[in-house]
Amino acid sequence: MALTSSDKSASLIDQASHSADQAIRATQQAANHAVDSAGNALQDLRHQTTPILERASEQVSAMAHRGLDSVRETTHQLRLKAEHASDTTVGYIRQEPVKAVLIAAATGAALMALVSLVARSRDRN
Repeated sequence: MALTSSDKSASLIDQASHSADQAIRATQQAANHAVDSAGNALQDLRHQTTPILERASEQVSAMAHRGLDSVRETTHQLRLKAEHASDTTVGYIRQEPVKAVLIAAATGAALMALVSLVARSRDRN
């Protein structure tokens, strides 16, 4: 039995259709594999970066705490120095009250003279 030309055409069409279906399936499998590989790579990257980010966060937190501790210590030291200066000044005033009053008066007079000079220079301008 000889194949007719329409049978040959139908056979060729069936073969082409079958080949196209196989190509589509192969392409889908390759795309699925590529998506899976990309997902796995991203998951691996996430697992690698998480400890690094946690370590960086801990370091930043530690630096912030050290900075706050340093500010507290500096504030404490300044408070102690101010208290010492105040105590020294009070002690000097008790030991030398006349000198202390004269120094205060001279300082006040010098400040008033300075303010007066600044005020005159502003009036001229």
